[in-house]
Amino acid sequence: MLHLIASLRIKPGTGAKVVAAATPCILATRREEGCLRYEMFIDPMDETNVVFVEEWENRELLGRHIETPHVAAWHAAGKPYILSEKVEVIYPERTELLSS
Repeated sequence: MLHLIASLRIKPGTGAKVVAAATPCILATRREEGCLRYEMFIDPMDETNVVFVEEWENRELLGRHIETPHVAAWHAAGKPYILSEKVEVIYPERTELLSS
């Protein structure tokens, strides 16, 4: 089992647009093989701070998820609102930084 933490910094005032853009991906991902948890959070003290918390059975299934059409659609729809992104994969024995 592994976890993925994606931390986004979004443009002020775009939280509702980001939620709307991400929702189809969230719903589709939760039905994917190997997805144990897929949640999105907006910091109530700083609306520009968005975090995705994912839990996957293994890296292979996470890799398949990353290549799905709904992830590509989310990336395209969310891109206008995202200022920066850091993605980490946390394994029981190590952490893998995918982007920063």
